Amino acid sequence: MPSETLWEIAKAEVEKKGINGSEGDGVEFGEKSVFFIGSKNAGKTTIILRCLDRDEPPKSTLALEYTYGRRAKGHNTPKDIAHFWELGGGISLLDLISIPITSDTLRMFSLVLVLDLSKPNDLWPTMENLLQATKSHVDKVIMKLGKMNSKAVSEMRQKIWNNMQKDHPDREIIDPFPVPLVIIGSKYDIFQDFESEKRKVICKTLRFVAHYYGASLMFTSKSEALLLKIRGVINQLAFGIDKSKSICVDQNKPLFITAGLDSFSQIGSPPIPENDIGKLHAHSPMELWKKVYEKLFPPKSINTLKDIKDPARDPQYAESEVDEMRIQKDQLISSPETCSQIRFCPPVLITSICRKPGGKQEETEDTHMVMSFVSRRP
Repeated sequence: MPSETLWEIAKAEVEKKGINGSEGDGVEFGEKSVFFIGSKNAGKTTIILRCLDRDEPPKSTLALEYTYGRRAKGHNTPKDIAHFWELGGGISLLDLISIPITSDTLRMFSLVLVLDLSKPNDLWPTMENLLQATKSHVDKVIMKLGKMNSKAVSEMRQKIWNNMQKDHPDREIIDPFPVPLVIIGSKYDIFQDFESEKRKVICKTLRFVAHYYGASLMFTSKSEALLLKIRGVINQLAFGIDKSKSICVDQNKPLFITAGLDSFSQIGSPPIPENDIGKLHAHSPMELWKKVYEKLFPPKSINTLKDIKDPARDPQYAESEVDEMRIQKDQLISSPETCSQIRFCPPVLITSICRKPGGKQEETEDTHMVMSFVSRRP
């Protein structure tokens, strides 16, 4: 019988690794995706660039931005690839959440929620809307995936529960988010100057939400030491490096709590006088914490779309030939004759690839893809 060829040996080895990886030994194969969502101008792009060692000034995210990073785990080993997605616009572009979350990416998918600590009145609405919209879509994808590969769904759920010790006292109370979740509070340098009572409410509330969802929680700022900690956490999600086991629950310091290391007994009850708790009618612990938080930080009623700028008029994406043609088309569309003929024009998906200086496009780690939905109206 002829001996196996090199190709057959390599194929058998890959199949063997795939089987072992699916048996729960902690080894993961495949390209991972990390999706950044959160408050507007909270520093999501800065965190991504820092994690990828890119020394470039961050630019405002128009809608949904994609980039990637590569990292080798050892000498002469293939580089792991991680996909980074970032949703701009705060809660104004929730429909775009479905783009990076698919049945193909879900098994290696992680979510990072970045909240602006300097704007506590916007914190709960932003967190609630983004997590609800994301969870709703993830649940739909899981249901679809379950019909095709029920074993994969079971492995995902088991992986989430692995963050919680089997003898943890809160194991029967929490409701883990369906994908790994990290909550980052940014602009700690501003937050640390808040009154002690306000910091206490914000810290305890975020600790409750993070622990309830089985998430990690940490604060950051422009401090190099804090950014290095955040970088380590993101690299764990993206490239599977070892988790940090350090913990800090002191409200007078930047919080750093890895998933599964907190507890409701340490967090305590909602920061409100006992006489007032009975006056708050809530159907769940989450709703109770929400009412307590919004009593001190009432949400502002704002139009979430009013601050969205037209990306077609953004000077950083200016192209003379395209802009001249756009002006001509705008003049044509705004003419009375055209307006009488046009009743409806559907949204258009515009995809643009950022180029390096000099206009040369390259498929490198520095290439970004930006996708924006722009409505055309007469």
